[in-house]
Amino acid sequence: MVATVAVLLAGFAGWRTARSNAEAQYRERLVRQAAVLSVAPNLSVLLLDQAQRLTGATGVQVAVIAPDGQVAGPSAGAVTPADRDALLAGEDISTTAVLGGARVLLEGRPARDGAVVLTQPFTEVDAAADRIRAGLTLPLVAGLVGAALAGALLARRIARPLVDAAAVAHRLAGGERDLHCAVHGPAEAREVARALNTLGAALEQSEGRQRAFLTSVSHEIRTPLTALRGFAEALADGVVEPGQQEEVGRILLSETERLDRFVTDLLELARLDADDFHITREPADLDALVRETARAWTQQARRQGLDLRLEHPDEPVTAATDAFRVRQLLDGLLANAVRHTPPGAPVVLALRRTAEGQVELQVRDGGPGLTEDDVRIAFRPGALRDRYAATRPTGTGLGLAIAQRLAERLGATLVLRGHGPEGGAHFTVTFPGEG
Repeated sequence: MVATVAVLLAGFAGWRTARSNAEAQYRERLVRQAAVLSVAPNLSVLLLDQAQRLTGATGVQVAVIAPDGQVAGPSAGAVTPADRDALLAGEDISTTAVLGGARVLLEGRPARDGAVVLTQPFTEVDAAADRIRAGLTLPLVAGLVGAALAGALLARRIARPLVDAAAVAHRLAGGERDLHCAVHGPAEAREVARALNTLGAALEQSEGRQRAFLTSVSHEIRTPLTALRGFAEALADGVVEPGQQEEVGRILLSETERLDRFVTDLLELARLDADDFHITREPADLDALVRETARAWTQQARRQGLDLRLEHPDEPVTAATDAFRVRQLLDGLLANAVRHTPPGAPVVLALRRTAEGQVELQVRDGGPGLTEDDVRIAFRPGALRDRYAATRPTGTGLGLAIAQRLAERLGATLVLRGHGPEGGAHFTVTFPGEG
């Protein structure tokens, strides 16, 4: 459509300019003839001898203006007094006039003894314009057909890859995966196809992670439910000995608490993704916060034979943040460290201010540490629990994911190194400093 419109506009412009081009050609011819006649001697006698031949050959008519102002010749009727005076004053004349009731081109030039005037009927100009237009018709039609074909081919070349991409997008939206969109066509269409392939791969990977996570969640919930159901049935059937009821009660309580922790973590993870998760940022003394956190975890560390150490400047260190959520973040990291650190090894909670004015909180442990591959997947829900469930103590598998999202919500950054100064995992939470 665009190519066709362009050709039609070009043809219309050529059609409109055909008459002006024909007129320009005839005027140029009159100018040359007038220039030749204006330098001829005995102009009046020459014109009387040659006027009939000149007029019959080209349709040109001639008039001669004598020095005294007398106008003679076939085209004398087209010369106005103003034209005559201008020519005798030495000026050139190029205009249109009426001769015998018809419009004519008029060109006048001063001569040695007066002036010469030549006229050309507009009918000659119109005939020449018609010939030019007739010559444009065939090229215009050929250009129109060629433009239509080229436009159709171009549109097909552009549209086909986009139609293919749209078909793949609809199939992806319908739930199909492992699809590939052919990369072909113009650069923009190829870019769309590449982006769609990237999206398809990302969807497949994301849904694979979700399926794995749901499988992990189902397994994690089923384990305590199985224990609860088994002991509940034993109690209902009366097969539990009176002396064993206290022990059964402790097991039921433990499994219930385990299930409650898991459900709580799931809810917390969901809340962290919600837009209405509330964060109250205000200046908080992180030095006081880490001291309070260390006191709360001291007894737990002692029961497991761990050496809980606190490193802090023992002076106010403020940051604009939510102290309650920072404590929640530290509790999650410390729970992870305490779970994986063997008896006798250290667990370190540290606070320091960097040279750039930022505030860092660190949780380090003397546990087995993490590989580089572990670090890459550590913040995916359940990833490390699935990997080490058979070899290390594990929790719900959601703690590190919650910690990372808490850090993001707080405007901080959480960085994990597989091995720190104590040999185990090394977590660093960095806050912008204040004051």
